[in-house]
Amino acid sequence: MNIELLHQPDSAIARVILDANEELVAQAGSMIAMSGHINASTTLRKGKGGGILGGLKRLVAGESLFLSVFRSSIPEAEIFLAPKFMGDLLVYEMKGKELVAQATSYLASESGVDIDLGFQGIKSLFSGESIFWLSMSGYGYLLLNSFGAIYEVPVHGEYIVDTGHIVAFEKSLTFEITKAGSSWIGAFLGGEGFVCRFKGEGKVYCQTHNPGAFGSIVGSKLPPR
Repeated sequence: MNIELLHQPDSAIARVILDANEELVAQAGSMIAMSGHINASTTLRKGKGGGILGGLKRLVAGESLFLSVFRSSIPEAEIFLAPKFMGDLLVYEMKGKELVAQATSYLASESGVDIDLGFQGIKSLFSGESIFWLSMSGYGYLLLNSFGAIYEVPVHGEYIVDTGHIVAFEKSLTFEITKAGSSWIGAFLGGEGFVCRFKGEGKVYCQTHNPGAFGSIVGSKLPPR
């Protein structure tokens, strides 16, 4: 499988080249175009994070109940994928270690990547952001999408990221939700609110725009229904 990212960072799409009998699992509705030799089917996914329970978990997290599976019968088959909103894409290669991502960040993956939904506890509940996170494991390529551009931050020790700008992070990192400044009042008056304090060794992937903040600005300017 070969993945090429086009039109980054604001309107990114992925051009995926499948070899014969290779499978690509993707979020329902993410396919733009594909070769005529690719077979498309719908599944709840088998294995970890699959089946009826896995589908219902994704539904609770704001994802689609079903996933699309694309399989090629010949080599060099082509498929284009894109997220529902404007933004960037990240290709991450899973090598047996775990990656945690915002539930809405998943776009597609190879069939060897397991997707499960995890609850990050009260610390996520109070952050005002997504309570549910996707836990990725296994082997193969993974495609994540963002709102705005994606950039990588190598963490060595401690690093702080606004909760609304987190796309994904490696499970080798521990984290806690806390205030941005020295006091809660100062943090909220300054517009920062909650931040995620990562500790350890690993990578964090951030997005340049905050979906929640953007929604608040746009929503306030819409006429009442």
